[in-house]
This record gives sequence, C-alpha cells and structure tokens, in this order.
Amino acid sequence: MDVKEAVASAKAYVNEIFAPEKIENVGLEEFEFDRRHREWRITVGFSRPWQGLGALNTATGITRPRSYKIVTVSDSNGIVTSIRNRE
Repeated sequence: MDVKEAVASAKAYVNEIFAPEKIENVGLEEFEFDRRHREWRITVGFSRPWQGLGALNTATGITRPRSYKIVTVSDSNGIVTSIRNRE
C-alpha cells in the first residue's frame, strides 16, 4: 500500500466513524510509516460544527478549533486498526 492509499483509507474511516457529529474540513495533517509493525500512522484533522466560535473569533475570522486523530492503518490490507487523539 502506498501513502496515498493509506491516507484515503484513514480519511474515509474518520468521515464514516464521526459522521453523526457532522465533522467538517477533514484533512491530512501528517503521516508516518512504522516499518517494524508494517503500519501507517496518519494524522487527520477536522472541525466539529458544534464547537462554538465565540464572538471574538467570529469577528476576527478565526476558524473553529480542530481535532486531531492518529489513525493507524495496516499496510498489508488497508484496515484501520486504531484511532486515537494526537497529544
């Protein structure tokens, strides 16, 4: 599996698993391949529309806070094996 396939798998999984929250602006933040475990670690960022902006942010044009998830994708079969918060 190449990085493009791993990223597509991670983003599709995030979109699917967080669909009830109606997330927005899903995007790749970073990626890494772990040769020892033969898995991709893809960081995906997104915004949640229910996270308030506040008056100051709205006036200055600052966007919603983003959430960042590290999605682990198996290199051998493209299956997502974990998702966790990025510290």
